[in-house]
Amino acid sequence: MEPGAAPGPERLFDSHRLPTDGFLLLALLLYAPVGLCLLVLRLFIGVHVFLVSCILPDSVVRRFIVRVMCSVLGLFVQQSDPRLRDVSVQVYIANHVTQFDHNVINLLTSCNTPALNGAPGFICWSRGFMELGVTGSRAELVDSLKAYSSHRENPPLLLFPEEAATNGRAGLLRFSSWPFSILDVVQPVALQVQRPLITVSVADSSWITELLWTFFVPFTVYQVRWMPSVPRRAEELSEDFALRVQELLAMELGVVSTRLTAADKAEHMKRLRHTSLLRFAPASSQPLAARPTMPSSLPGVGSFAPEDVRITAMAQRVKEVLPHVPLEVIRTDLAQTNCVDTTIANLLEGRVPFFPESEAGADLPAPSTSQAAAASGIQGSVAVPTSKPATKQFAKSPVERHLSLQERKRALYDYARRRFAEKHGAARAGGSP
Repeated sequence: MEPGAAPGPERLFDSHRLPTDGFLLLALLLYAPVGLCLLVLRLFIGVHVFLVSCILPDSVVRRFIVRVMCSVLGLFVQQSDPRLRDVSVQVYIANHVTQFDHNVINLLTSCNTPALNGAPGFICWSRGFMELGVTGSRAELVDSLKAYSSHRENPPLLLFPEEAATNGRAGLLRFSSWPFSILDVVQPVALQVQRPLITVSVADSSWITELLWTFFVPFTVYQVRWMPSVPRRAEELSEDFALRVQELLAMELGVVSTRLTAADKAEHMKRLRHTSLLRFAPASSQPLAARPTMPSSLPGVGSFAPEDVRITAMAQRVKEVLPHVPLEVIRTDLAQTNCVDTTIANLLEGRVPFFPESEAGADLPAPSTSQAAAASGIQGSVAVPTSKPATKQFAKSPVERHLSLQERKRALYDYARRRFAEKHGAARAGGSP
């Protein structure tokens, strides 16, 4: 896979549930009364489905009854060819799309999914997870699952190596290697989910919220495709085995095999939350405008976690070049780019949204008359505090855009150096006898 071909995290995860298309939004609004009635009715039926699944023993009859009752709840499960399922395989590997993937596949065949996150107890058991009592490292978990799989009478394991759900449309997260350390043969399971009006799943949403929206929509269709079993090659490492199965599953789904992990998803959601706070709470950035004048308070600016000294120093350099940009926006982008030039380019090109501070001089000492005259002359040509070069001077040619960006950055750096030299030169002149 060529570098740059993999989609970014913004394409793998949906952060908004409602559609952006006006027609679909109108259709959802007209459907809302019907959806609310279905939600109340299906909550009542769902309690009975849960009781039936608890009372009846695990068998073909139970799976058939529960599957029919789930169709009343709007959950329709389709599988390509049941004969492709290998009865001798003890480990199923599936991609992760919703909070109920393991429940859906359990309607087709008996399997168990170990609980990896969340406290054990009634909720964990009621959601269909298997409790192993292992709270230590992944090595202890693998040893426990190996012991479980050694008993042939136990149902197969259903594992999700992505360890986080995606929207299922763009790509797969990087597979963890520990599920491929249990046994030498696994069977991939391709899972696709479709539903009308709203997105299938929203990142960072709880399972209760997803369940309520599932009852609200008219239907949700799960398509399960069994793929041929994949054995481990001779002398093949677990990491290589995981990568090979990931590529096969991505080809079956028609998506891209990425190198993003569940940790990248968590970081992406954190950045989205910070961006939304800056977008919907512009007044909160005003008290922070004066904070860059106090270097001792820089490491703890805002309500975010403390940054290291290097990030703080780079943020101050960007702040000297772009004084109208709030410091917390600069620090947030630097945490992602780790480069002063890239952050300046992102801010100039409008890739990072922010609310400009009202006055560029609010976070700097009051300049002298000569300094003000020099600064006004520079600002007339650069227009840093009051203008948006990226939107007003956006060239059509990529070469022109690159040259324009370099010229603006050079002008901004020259202005910052002059202001820095004048400020420190005035301080030395004032301190001399």
